[in-house]
Amino acid sequence: MTKLERARGTRDFAAGEALLRQQTVNTLRNVFELYGYNPLETPVLERFDTLASKYAGGAEILKETFTLKDQGDRELALRYDLTVPMCRFIATNPNLKIPFKRYQIGSVFRDGPLKIGRYREFAQCDVDIVGVTSMAADAEMIEIAQEVFRRLRLNAILKVNSRKILNGIIALAGITPDKAEKTILTLDKLEKTGRQAVEKELAESGTPAAAIKKLMALVTVDGTNNEKLARLGKELKDEGKEGIAEISEMLGNIQNAKNVEFDPSLARGLAYYTGTVFEAFLNEQNLTEIKSAIAAGGRYDKMIGNFVGNGRNYPAVGISFGLDIIQDALGMLKTGPKKSAASVYVIPVKVNAKKAVSELRKAGINTDVDMNDRDIRKNLEYASSMGISFVAIIGERELSDNKITLRDLRSGEERLLSIEEAIAFLKPTQAS
Repeated sequence: MTKLERARGTRDFAAGEALLRQQTVNTLRNVFELYGYNPLETPVLERFDTLASKYAGGAEILKETFTLKDQGDRELALRYDLTVPMCRFIATNPNLKIPFKRYQIGSVFRDGPLKIGRYREFAQCDVDIVGVTSMAADAEMIEIAQEVFRRLRLNAILKVNSRKILNGIIALAGITPDKAEKTILTLDKLEKTGRQAVEKELAESGTPAAAIKKLMALVTVDGTNNEKLARLGKELKDEGKEGIAEISEMLGNIQNAKNVEFDPSLARGLAYYTGTVFEAFLNEQNLTEIKSAIAAGGRYDKMIGNFVGNGRNYPAVGISFGLDIIQDALGMLKTGPKKSAASVYVIPVKVNAKKAVSELRKAGINTDVDMNDRDIRKNLEYASSMGISFVAIIGERELSDNKITLRDLRSGEERLLSIEEAIAFLKPTQAS
């Protein structure tokens, strides 16, 4: 007999987990639309040559790409992010109005290592703006993230940097241009593996000891945001100095930057970033085991234009939220998660309660009802186990008076109410 198992790195979501996931998606969608972004949907399957383009994610991400062939022997792949498909969409729709503001929420796939918060199928929730060169767009990405985390009640720190600053630091350290991209990929591991491991990898790749020392001194500079920017601004030249000016402008555009940290070591491993980069990390004492970023993004001004190949300029910036890791965090923080979408559970006691159930539902109250003629005790146990806040008991007395006995399962308080009174009482509690 075949052993029934999920594929490694995938998950099922049932009841409370699925509801929490749905609520998180609704929060993200509401914030995205609050800032004027519109939905876009693209296929899970893409042509492999699109995802493998030199203008896309780069060689590192291709190592984790799931590939397949169709019956016509065409090479296809499961998308590894939502950014490259969006760029393909823009490239194949030349009449789009610019600026183009879009969000997308969907599954992506990577055949990478597994750990808490990292899976092989996971959902990304992306928001991007194409056609704006101003740092106001980059600042808006940070403010969107701040609003998302505020609504989800997650304490997070947002780290920002610029690829231009990193390029300037690499040049100042004396590292040759042919090793710049490899150096950035190695620096991207600093948060995960630590300074010693990064220095060892740099040395093994042939970077001179003096260059490593200079590089690490520059990317680990400390102080306030302004102090770090001022210190690096005195040393960097050309592209690096341009990056300093852009980060300073971006931070100046953020209304409240108290949880935003300029981190010159922040690299982001994908090859398509050209300017600002940012990552968000949890800053919760109870969630220290989650070390991966819960959101990340940056500016990629060249990718779309390279795809299109018409010489037109498509400046772009975006941020992606990791739904799965955010859900893991919320699940760890939340006690007694709901296992039912119902706000009220109707318990008929030897009567037909269909009229009351219908009126509650017509009023928009999420309502479940016992259909097995169980006794009150068993129904109360069931409703409580499902995390339903209220039960409506309807017996002969309630039915004749057109009323219900509404019990709050959290406090034990009961009240005899008309259907209209019950609806008025329950509507404000619908989300509880």
